[in-house]
Amino acid sequence: MVSFVLLIIGGLNWGLVGLGGFAGGNWNVVNMIFGSWPTLEWLVYVLVGLAALWELFMHKKQGMGGMGGSM
Repeated sequence: MVSFVLLIIGGLNWGLVGLGGFAGGNWNVVNMIFGSWPTLEWLVYVLVGLAALWELFMHKKQGMGGMGGSM
């Protein structure tokens, strides 16, 4: 569950970074919150990356059963 929440946070943050780039602003929420502590900001990015690897590994381990198989 923690890895899923981290993926949501990371995905939303990257979406906002992209939208901010089009709008000419810096909408990196992680940077806005932890910008004065770069090490903590990097730690959040590492945790999001590890969460993605965890979810990928668990998804492969469980197979495609959770993907709605038939159409």
